[in-house]
Amino acid sequence: MGHIRRNQTTLTAILAAYDRLVEVGIGRRTDVAAALAERGCTVTATDIYDRDVPEGVRFVHDDIVDPDPSIYADADAIYARNLPPELHRPARDVAREAGADLLFTTLGGDQPAIPVERRTIETGTLYVSQRSGSGRDA
Repeated sequence: MGHIRRNQTTLTAILAAYDRLVEVGIGRRTDVAAALAERGCTVTATDIYDRDVPEGVRFVHDDIVDPDPSIYADADAIYARNLPPELHRPARDVAREAGADLLFTTLGGDQPAIPVERRTIETGTLYVSQRSGSGRDA
């Protein structure tokens, strides 16, 4: 269980560099969003199902495949944990439209379906697609 906690701590440290974040598909894992809110970040969590979120985290019902752009408009970063490959392009497109970075992890051996920068973290890889002005996205 320790490696999971280290990954959450690492993700929180990386994501805390951003002021305004949106988590795509929060599900029942609310620890990173809670930790970011405790650090003073503005965090909005989305999911296709209604979810309970920690104090300090705003929840909005949204589907990244058919998103409401206003939810993401002010984000510095959009992030997701265990994002399935079929959602990589829709999430990247939403991030580009918002002018935000996209950071995500995948399940197991899933590889990113979009061009990314890879950052090794304790138990896997964090994938980063930087905002469109960076010249790094294809």
